[in-house]
Amino acid sequence: MSLFNKPKYSTVVPKKKDIPKGLWTKCPISGEIVFNKELEANQMVVPKSGYHFPIGARQRIAGLLDEGSFVEIDAGVTSADPLEFVDSKPYPERIAKYSADSGLPEAVISGSGKIYNIPVTIAVMDFRFCGGAMGSAAGEKITRAIEKARADKTPCLIFCASGGARMQEGIFSLMQMAKTSAALGRLSEAKLPYISVLTHPTMGGVTASFAVLGDVNIAEPGALIGFAGARVIKETTKQTLPPGFQTAEFLLQKGLLDQIVGRLEMRDRLRDILSALFVKKPVEIAAADAAAAEAAGR
Repeated sequence: MSLFNKPKYSTVVPKKKDIPKGLWTKCPISGEIVFNKELEANQMVVPKSGYHFPIGARQRIAGLLDEGSFVEIDAGVTSADPLEFVDSKPYPERIAKYSADSGLPEAVISGSGKIYNIPVTIAVMDFRFCGGAMGSAAGEKITRAIEKARADKTPCLIFCASGGARMQEGIFSLMQMAKTSAALGRLSEAKLPYISVLTHPTMGGVTASFAVLGDVNIAEPGALIGFAGARVIKETTKQTLPPGFQTAEFLLQKGLLDQIVGRLEMRDRLRDILSALFVKKPVEIAAADAAAAEAAGR
């Protein structure tokens, strides 16, 4: 081959384009690449696989309640330092960092709003703040939300996401289990519905108290739900745990849960449940009043 006929190759090395970070997310189930804007518009649910990424409390409220209906309550209730707890750094410094990182004042956002014009009182836990751990302030906000539901005569919804009780507050944290459960007891006496929605993860003292006390207990697909972790249980019992142990699907089979509902269907499903448990047609109300009056006259 002549020197003049040899194939020519460019010596120019093309520059690789830098792909900005934070534009896309990889689904851990299917490996699908999803642009973050598309994922956020879909309430952090991967369109094809249905995998549910964690979602912030305010984002969840925005996707659940009627637009413009949410009114926040108790925003000023924040964590104190009753034990003056110090490990590698003082507890107040940790709280300040949790707040700065999450953009939240506490691990719970609570308030009132509407779902398809049905009034509700709602509390939503956010795992980004101290792993959703329940301390005195978080327990107080949840208790006040339950008490507001009772005072306003509305259903109560609580969305749970927590690693358990907050060790930096010791017994003050554990007391919230009894306090929230007692408030739910009073709500039940008032014959007002409580719907608990367990999201990933819901563990420890939250599971052992208000998370599983709902008139209807719902979970998101794949949510990890339990008291102690699987590793601790396995080491303690010296037994091999069954497949899917502590997942929402496993617990639905065992009867702890009533339903598993995807995030995109949650708003419509809650409307249906609330319509059945809370909303009565005028004819039904009139019939109930007539029956009560007849019974009283006997």
